Order: sequence, then C-alpha cells, then structure tokens
Amino acid sequence: MSMATARLKTGETWTTRRLLEWMTGDFESKGIDSPRVVAEMLLSHVIGCERMRLYMEVDRPAEPPELASLRALVARAARHEPAQYLVGHAWFFSRKYAVSRGVLIPRPCTETLVEYVIRWCRSAPGRAEPLIADIGTGSGCVAISLALQLPGARVVATDVSEEALAVARRNSATHGVADRIEFRRGPGLEPLAGGAGAVYDVICSNPPYISDDQWQAVGAGVKDYEPETALRGGPDGLDVIRPIIAGAAALLRPGGRLVVEIADQHHDAVLGLVEQTGVLTGPVVLKDHEGLWRVLVAEGRK
Repeated sequence: MSMATARLKTGETWTTRRLLEWMTGDFESKGIDSPRVVAEMLLSHVIGCERMRLYMEVDRPAEPPELASLRALVARAARHEPAQYLVGHAWFFSRKYAVSRGVLIPRPCTETLVEYVIRWCRSAPGRAEPLIADIGTGSGCVAISLALQLPGARVVATDVSEEALAVARRNSATHGVADRIEFRRGPGLEPLAGGAGAVYDVICSNPPYISDDQWQAVGAGVKDYEPETALRGGPDGLDVIRPIIAGAAALLRPGGRLVVEIADQHHDAVLGLVEQTGVLTGPVVLKDHEGLWRVLVAEGRK
C-alpha cells in the first residue's frame, strides 16, 4: 500500500507501528539502505521525538499535519535522498551534528580515526594539551569529537568549502568547543603552512579517496546528493592523500602522528607513499569496525 492509496481510504488510523511497517517495506522495495533506520529517522523527525520514543508509543495515532509532512519526506527518501539531509542531522561518536548537502554525511568507519587519536594523545608523554589539525573537516565531527574527548586539545580545522566551514562552526558552538577550534579555508595542508614550522602533535584527515573507476559503482544516494569534492580522489583515488602524506612531516612535532582515512584497497599504496617520504616512519594501517583497512597511521621523526 502506498501513502497515496492511504489518502483515499477514510476511517483509518495510521499508528506509529503501522507507519514504521509500511515505510520499511516501501523503502526495502526501492533498494534503500537500512530501510528501518530511515523509517525511524523520518517519523521521529516529524513527530519531534527521539527514535527510541517511537517504540514506547507504538499505538500513537499520527495527526493529519504529521502525515502530510511524512508523505513529502517519504517521497524524497524513495528517490534515494539521504535521510540525514532530510532531517538535517547525523550522529557521530554518539553525538548529533547538523548536516546539509554541502557536507559529507559522517560515517561510523571514521570513528576508528577518532578513537586512535584519542588513545594516542591520552597515552603519549607530553601530549596532554595537543595541537591537532583536521584536514577536510566537513561537518566538523572529527575536530569536535577530539576537542570534546581531549579537554586540553586545540584544533585547527580546514576545508575548501565555505558552506562546510559554516556548518562546522555551528556544530562547534552547539557542542561548546568553538573557543578551542580555529577554522581555516583552503586545500590540503595549505592552510597549515606559513606558521612556526613543525607545531602539530597530530595531523588527521578524512579526505576524498574514491577513484574514478569506483565512482561508477557508487549508489545514487551518495552520487546524486553528497558533495563530490568530499568524495572523489582522482583517477586512482589518491590525488588528495598523496600531497598530505608528502608534506605532513614538515608540520609535525617530533614523534607526532599523521592519521588518514583511506579506502580498503589503498592499503599497500599508502604504505608505499609513506616510505617514499623518507621522513615519516613506522606506517601501519588499522582496520575499522567492519574489518576493512581504513586508517593510515605514520610517525614523524623524533
């Protein structure tokens, strides 16, 4: 049954339970990823409650204005528009971040990068008040998560997009860390240059790394809605990563860390790029929560 059909029926009550079941089935039939989660996100947004609240009031009837709003959102979601853009937020590291179509939607795999940086800063001698650079900050989720988890940290967060920086600034204010994050506009390491030389304890980045060949297989929800500049990394996917690896050592304090999210298939290539620098040492690639090679870690010279 479609929502259009439902409008023609009279005397029916659309409860939370019924709406979730219908939307989940409809999204499944259209090949939407995580259809139940999308259904929950849309309905909780329309009602104005947390997702868990839906299951505490499964027999709650929807009001006519709520159904009207939901119909519009369901129609857009059925065309593979990401639910995070429809509701205006995404979750990362257990916190809510505002997102718009000008920023990449945060992914769980990026939490592996954040977890490593937190562990290293907490355990490494002399890093209790680290200076961290976040290259390609997007929504600001990495920079803000690090600032929240490392109270002594200061962060320089960069992006090529002024729209992304505006969203990140807003998120930093929402989470109460705007006073410890400096936002700069520019590509790659360029916004970090011109300072006092090797000053960063950590340089981290979730850069674009989808190769041209891989781009052909990317789903419509990503390809048609998320910003290409945050996703595509050139013919081999390493156009942005390559100069970051090549130039990071000059900006890292002795023993500092370069931490970069990569594509699983770039495992060998990024290790080779680190070796070519002759100044970064001890490269390793960490697996994410799905078992994919995801985060390159390399050490600056001591």
